[in-house]
Amino acid sequence: MKAGRVVLYAFLAVLLVGAITAVSVVVGTITQTRWAQEQLAPFYTPPDLLPGPPGTVIRTEPLVVPQLGTTVDVEGGTAYRMLYVTDRPDGTPLVSGAMYFVPDTPAPPEGRPVVAWAHGTVGMGDSCAPSRSAKPISQLTAFLPQMLERGWVVVATDYAGLGTPGPQQYLVGQSEARDVVNSVRAVRSIPDVNAGSRYVVMGHSQGGHSSLWTGMLSSDLAPDLRLDGVLALAPAAELRPIVGVQWNQAAGWAIGPSATVGWTSFDPSLPLDGTLTQAGLENYLRLADECIMLSALEGIARSDLGRTFFAVDPDDVPAWSSLITDQTPTPLPADLPVWLAQGTADDVVLPWPNAILQESWCAAGSTITALWLEGVGHLQMPFAAGPDAVPWIADRFAGLPAPSSCDVPPPVPPSPPSP
Repeated sequence: MKAGRVVLYAFLAVLLVGAITAVSVVVGTITQTRWAQEQLAPFYTPPDLLPGPPGTVIRTEPLVVPQLGTTVDVEGGTAYRMLYVTDRPDGTPLVSGAMYFVPDTPAPPEGRPVVAWAHGTVGMGDSCAPSRSAKPISQLTAFLPQMLERGWVVVATDYAGLGTPGPQQYLVGQSEARDVVNSVRAVRSIPDVNAGSRYVVMGHSQGGHSSLWTGMLSSDLAPDLRLDGVLALAPAAELRPIVGVQWNQAAGWAIGPSATVGWTSFDPSLPLDGTLTQAGLENYLRLADECIMLSALEGIARSDLGRTFFAVDPDDVPAWSSLITDQTPTPLPADLPVWLAQGTADDVVLPWPNAILQESWCAAGSTITALWLEGVGHLQMPFAAGPDAVPWIADRFAGLPAPSSCDVPPPVPPSPPSP
């Protein structure tokens, strides 16, 4: 009996030491993150009077990560952050942070082509903004060096309200497109960057939604710029089927809070009572302010207990249904080619809604180049598909016609799988 107790006590001691160590690591990380954000706060605080119209640069600096105390090193170029002026659909001026990357190679006489990157869902807290995060280029590593090697400027908006006074209008295409276009305008205004007027937009997940909306609005927002192509990696585009299958799953907890904050900012009349559960109402502001991995973990735990964020399918609530329709991007004209990439193992942006997108946009006359990646999940997409995007972009900048995949059906049917 005594020997058994000794073993039990030893086992409990090991567990206790492990728990204390884990808590210490978490507390240390939180403290370090808070300190880093305090160091960055002055840069991201806008002046009381903004210095110019959308696309005006407020300030720039090398892309230093406070936790490391060093500038982010990128192969083939130099990394910077900037704060720039953007605006909302109603004309309200705001500011956004961004990163930009300048190639080491000399600029051509006409200026360097620009790739505008639109990031996916990260959460709405200041430390979640890519340019303020501890790993700012983690989503870009698979393709950024190749882009810089080809002499392209890369600019990556945070979106207004993410890391700057907000809130962020998450999944509001009219706002996302303005933030993307104004980031291109801003980087063009920096003399030593030598960015030209030609650009493509490329985004993942939420950023794919942003990319497609940029394609829709580019000619109205920026007739002075030439958009040569739109790239969407696992885009959250066909919102109705995505919401219809994810509203009562763990993804509802991970994505729902940001969508609620973003959409009610855009349309304050959107009803929450009866649409969100009581737990959703009590927690959506807190969860939206967390970075996505934390909110996703909590969402999984709540979902495993049978709890949902939404009380009903939002598509069954007329005001929400109308907004879902309004925020779903519509097919682009044939002369603005689209590169669509989707993994068949994606359990966030499920494959079949983007099979719908491919078929419906092709039927509407869009030029779609589709890349379907067998067994690739959602978080893997920038790494798995990003390198394949580079030659497609190069051909667009070279003025070559884009190949079409419209005569090749997607490998998954454009409908939900049978239960």
